[in-house]
Amino acid sequence: MKKTLCFSLITLFSFISVSQAWSQVKGAWKQTSTDGKTTMLICSDDYLMATRYTEKEFLYTEGGTYSIANGTLTYKSEFNSMDTSRVGKTLSFKINLSGNKLSVENLGDWEQVDNANTPAAALYRITGRMGNDGNISPMQRGARKTLKLLTGTRFQWAAINPETKQFSGTGGGSYTIKDGKYTETIDFFSKDNSRVGASLSFDYELKNNKDWHHSGLSSVGAKIYEVWSKEQ
Repeated sequence: MKKTLCFSLITLFSFISVSQAWSQVKGAWKQTSTDGKTTMLICSDDYLMATRYTEKEFLYTEGGTYSIANGTLTYKSEFNSMDTSRVGKTLSFKINLSGNKLSVENLGDWEQVDNANTPAAALYRITGRMGNDGNISPMQRGARKTLKLLTGTRFQWAAINPETKQFSGTGGGSYTIKDGKYTETIDFFSKDNSRVGASLSFDYELKNNKDWHHSGLSSVGAKIYEVWSKEQ
């Protein structure tokens, strides 16, 4: 059982062959196993996150930077919720794409959920937060960071410290943007499985195609105003 839960990108990308350009990896990919586990892989231009969960239970996540050249995906782990010894390691894998399918030898096919073809799709890092005085305070950049990756329909955030290999938490699911409202529906939350299924709506504005201003109520009902800036 423990071995089954220890899904990793080493298993995900091993023994895959490449046929198409790296840009087609961008977006979200999904695999559902016969025992009800969902594995979601989401990719921006150069960052990816992979998470396994069931309808009511978070199981595992990891992520980091990646690049594709000459048919090889090179991945460097920045966080791993189950095996911190993998953080900082660089691995290379062959991959293969055919239409909207990612075929993985010995693991079956992955179905494309979206291709990240929206203005909001990107990797973001939280860079500012409004205090009780109503002023937005910039957050000093350091090793500890909170990232949020959006594809065309999927989101995931992760609070991590690659230097210390600390993983502090993650959550993710689906999202929509309509009439200036960003609404996310939670599919997994590492700290509180009871939040799964909840929907949260926020006022949303992408300024200068870079800074995402995000305001509303958090998952615990606290008032928030945050600024998330594109990392790429």
